[in-house]
Parts: sequence; C-alpha cells; structure tokens
Amino acid sequence: MKVINAPSLANCDCLQMGEDIRQLAENGIEFLHIDLMDGHYVPNLCLPPNYIGDIKRAYPYIETDIHLMVSSPADYLERLKEQGADYVAFHADATPFVRRTLTQIRALGMKAGVAINPSQRIDCIEPYASLLDYVVLMTVEPGFAGQRFLPDSFSRLEELAHLRSKLNASFLIEIDGGVDYENIPALLRLGSDILVTGVYVVFRQPDGIPGACKRFRELTNNL
Repeated sequence: MKVINAPSLANCDCLQMGEDIRQLAENGIEFLHIDLMDGHYVPNLCLPPNYIGDIKRAYPYIETDIHLMVSSPADYLERLKEQGADYVAFHADATPFVRRTLTQIRALGMKAGVAINPSQRIDCIEPYASLLDYVVLMTVEPGFAGQRFLPDSFSRLEELAHLRSKLNASFLIEIDGGVDYENIPALLRLGSDILVTGVYVVFRQPDGIPGACKRFRELTNNL
C-alpha cells in the first residue's frame, strides 16, 4: 500500500539533527514533518522557520510538511513560503478565519491543511473541506513528542475517511502522534495516507534509522 513515511524532526536529538536528516534522505525519505510551536498555543517551543530553508537547500527534493502549533498561523505564512515550505497545516481552533488562512496558504503556492485535536469534532472541517489538501488527525494531544496513541483515534479516523467520501473530497489524511508498528496496519486500512513517525518507528530504534526505514517500507509494501 502506498503511504508516505513522514519522520518528525521534533524527535531528533538536537545535536544529531543534521546527521539524522542525512540518514533519512539516504534511506528513501522524501517527506519530513516539521513542528513549529510558539509556547502559546501549546506549552512548548520547537524549531524556527529558518531550519526549513536549511533543509531545502541541502535536500531540495524533500517535501517539507510544516505543522503550525501557534496562536496566529497567518503571521507565519509569508516567511514559510520564503523558506521553501511545501505543506502547511494549522490548528482549526487557532484562528477564527480558517477559510481565509487556507486560501492564503494556497495563494502562496503551498499545500493547505488543518489539524484536528482529539477533543474536536471531526465534522468541524465540513464548511471548508473543498479548500483542504490534507487533514492532520491528532492522535495525541498536541505539543510534545513521544506520546502514546489514543485508542479512540481509530474510530475518529474511520469517521474522517467516511466524511471525505461523503463530501467527494480529495484531501489526504495524515496521522500525527503515537504511530507504531502495531497500529500502522489498522491506520492504513482505515484510510490514512501520511504517517508522522517518531520514536516508535524511525528514531531511537535498535537497528538505527536505515534499518527502521527499511522495516517501514517492508511492512507497508506487504499490506
């Protein structure tokens, strides 16, 4: 089954990030998940926008998937475009102007998405589904890497996939939080297209990043 492996750089050791990205690139990764946190929307800080430009200059073929966990997402869009961001998602409850922000992202030539928190209704996206290139379904509470997958996320994914079909929409479904080798088969079966991977799949694995990337490919190719 074709699925995008999107390693999250929030799981890197900051002293090893350059080496980790090099290993990911050399082992077939073409999509990186990059969290930007402002310490307001979530109680954490993470990765400034200039990292995106550094990555794109070194690996121009890698798609950069930017997850804005910030209180004013529209304030970041021009700078993200300048740095070469490809995909940009923000949280649906971070602004009262969701449609406007999605339209701005698309006007800047980037793919536009929203993230749905575990406490939000899935159908909150229905009024602007036609503007979405992808939806990030949060399967943990946002703001911290390494959390465990929330079990009721399976039913929420099923509901999201059903809504996509009902609306005849074409957005991709991205799963963010607690993805591991046990839940990957069900996540793919229920309709996800992009899996944000971290410490349970790619990083801190006994066979290292090369072995972990190979395991992911073998597992998903056989589903």
